[in-house]
Amino acid sequence: MRTIALLVSYDGTGYSGYQSQPEGNTVQDRLEHAIRLLLGEPVKVHGSGRTDAGVHALGQVVSFRTDSRIPIERWALALNARLPEDIVVRAAVEAPQAFHARRSAIRKTYRYMIDSSQFPDVFGRQYAFHHPKPLRFDAMRESLRHLIGEHDFTSFTSPNSTKPSHIRTLYEAKLLHLPGGDGFQEEGRGKSCLYLTGNGFLYNMVRIIAGTLLQIGEGKRQPEEMARILAARDRAAAGPTARPHGLTLMSVEYGPEWGIDWQAAIHRRR
Repeated sequence: MRTIALLVSYDGTGYSGYQSQPEGNTVQDRLEHAIRLLLGEPVKVHGSGRTDAGVHALGQVVSFRTDSRIPIERWALALNARLPEDIVVRAAVEAPQAFHARRSAIRKTYRYMIDSSQFPDVFGRQYAFHHPKPLRFDAMRESLRHLIGEHDFTSFTSPNSTKPSHIRTLYEAKLLHLPGGDGFQEEGRGKSCLYLTGNGFLYNMVRIIAGTLLQIGEGKRQPEEMARILAARDRAAAGPTARPHGLTLMSVEYGPEWGIDWQAAIHRRR
């Protein structure tokens, strides 16, 4: 029995999220269907994490077990021929037997993109939340420092969270700004990207942080309030849940003991 890991990118616009649901139309459903067409038997895939409806992924990782002898360098091309155009397998590796895409992960990075140009970008509207008013980028950056480290993130997760613990560690939280966008160079305009890297994320955690950050950017809250919101451990203390289409799962990292080298796998595929 082999353990296969896939590096997958997808545009989540047309899907009801990653995880399989009774009504279907999820990324997991499409992946499992493609594998079934290839192997002639059903296979259950395990993702590194769930993404909600409308959320995208550049570096989602999935794993599954199979007796198939298909050479590892052929998996990506074979599956892409059976997948819709908005889901792409970028690489495949044969992992150790005990590898599991979710349980073996040690770090994940998410990006939330905000477009504060006066007018929305018609070509990028599915991947960035349009906020038509200028934002205070320096204040937003200042607030992020309060989130670094190990904290109880109850204030930044949905009340529907089923996790037994809301303690997580954020290793990095940064906001990058690209000025302009629609030709207007006014201060506070352009596209900005919130990057969060941590050992794990709770349900809606990144989107609630982004929604709170937007309130700080608007001047409705001050940067130091982020620390008080965190300490409150109360979802009502934080801002709204930002829209899903601005969110992308960028990458998932694993320890060296698993021997997962995506760059080598991509190079080998070529």
